[in-house]
Amino acid sequence: MCGFVGYVNAENDKETNQKIIKAMADRIIHRGPDQDDYYVDSEVSLGFRRLSIIDLDGGSQPITNEDGSRVIVFNGEIYNYQEIREELIEKGHIFKTKTDTEVILHGFEECLRLLSGTKTQKSFSVQGIFSELNRFSIISTRVISFSARR
Repeated sequence: MCGFVGYVNAENDKETNQKIIKAMADRIIHRGPDQDDYYVDSEVSLGFRRLSIIDLDGGSQPITNEDGSRVIVFNGEIYNYQEIREELIEKGHIFKTKTDTEVILHGFEECLRLLSGTKTQKSFSVQGIFSELNRFSIISTRVISFSARR
């Protein structure tokens, strides 16, 4: 049981965006009482509430890739993530955690590499945004926000 929140930033004010994303994550503290963490840049703000199950010490989210060009929040389970992780390591991906979430991030990069042959611009991923249990809302014509719970 974890949860995440986020929005596409309308304003390029990091301090304001940090306050907003923390307030959003505090609304779902019941989804993850063990830990909270945040990612805020000029384009997107992400927050995560964690109930620690896998990689208790190192599994904090949001997780970025090696160069910080991609970030992910994820709530779910990838049952064969350890096998996939080994394949991705063989392809040169560097992991900071032992989580299934980071496997999705590097798997996404590998898919982009296979499809385009080059790196694309910064991207972020949201798991299950259109499922029944998740909420997706447009606050204004300039801001898109989302949250997820399982």
